[in-house]
Amino acid sequence: MSEKTESAYGGASAPRGRGPRGGAPSSATEGSVSPTEASVKKLTVPEIVAMKRDGKRITMMTAYDVAFARLVDRAGIDIILVGDSAGMVMLGYPNTVPVTMDNMVQMAAAVSRGATRPVLVGDMPFGSYQTGPQDALRNASRFLKEAGMDAVKIEGGHETVETVRALVDNGISVMAHVGLTPQRVAMLGGFKTQARSARAARRLIDDAVALEEAGAFSIVLESIPAPVAAMVTERLDIPTIGIGAGAECDGQVLVLHDVLGLFGEFKPKFAKRYADIGSQVVDALRAFDNEVRTGAFPDAEHSFTMKDSELAALRESTTRPKAV
Repeated sequence: MSEKTESAYGGASAPRGRGPRGGAPSSATEGSVSPTEASVKKLTVPEIVAMKRDGKRITMMTAYDVAFARLVDRAGIDIILVGDSAGMVMLGYPNTVPVTMDNMVQMAAAVSRGATRPVLVGDMPFGSYQTGPQDALRNASRFLKEAGMDAVKIEGGHETVETVRALVDNGISVMAHVGLTPQRVAMLGGFKTQARSARAARRLIDDAVALEEAGAFSIVLESIPAPVAAMVTERLDIPTIGIGAGAECDGQVLVLHDVLGLFGEFKPKFAKRYADIGSQVVDALRAFDNEVRTGAFPDAEHSFTMKDSELAALRESTTRPKAV
């Protein structure tokens, strides 16, 4: 790619080396607003693209319901991904393959009712786009029309280029996804790091370039060696969002349940647990269980009452013999 290129999402790109990694001052630290102030204004896809040009790091988090969407929004996260990871963490499947479009649209709609500032991305589930651009267009349109999403995400490399181009040509913003693609976990032999050989890494880089040229506004790099992710990030003018791809990506994403310790003891190598909410939930539920069994809950504070006169009248009416 050239040092300075035109982008459909935001004009000319700044020369490489700007921002935190290049040493030049960044507006991310000068005059930036707090998440509370920023929450007033809805972020857009072009603004996400511009964050790379401005040297600002991008944050992305999954969410699947209205309650957590509100919390992710309040935290100042830039992008919410309604991921098909819901198949595992919400629906109990062993992988993401069984998730349907109806599953995804329902969860995405809930998220859009809870979050106002972040860019919202709906994850295209397995089978919703592999059959061709027309099916992909019909299914992707549901995310925008029925669920209020701003964009969709599609897994895959060169084989998805024409689909990405068709969606973008029809006004649908697309986030691409290469490296470990969980929808192909059976073909890949499990959740394994990808692009570890020079040949495989070169193929991944070529796929990323082709997806950018097809119109993708950003690309997720999952479970690939950090040096490979750094090369992709340097090569592209669109943002890279890493998950198990090292620190040189333009942004990072994690699964909410991994971050909060809500998915049992399972924790991928690349996931950092920032809280152990799961244990706190268990403690709270055990306390509830104990108080109900001992009669401590509900107490007067958590019960409703009525006027003494009304209670007396009720008691009298229930003891008075019925008229024959």
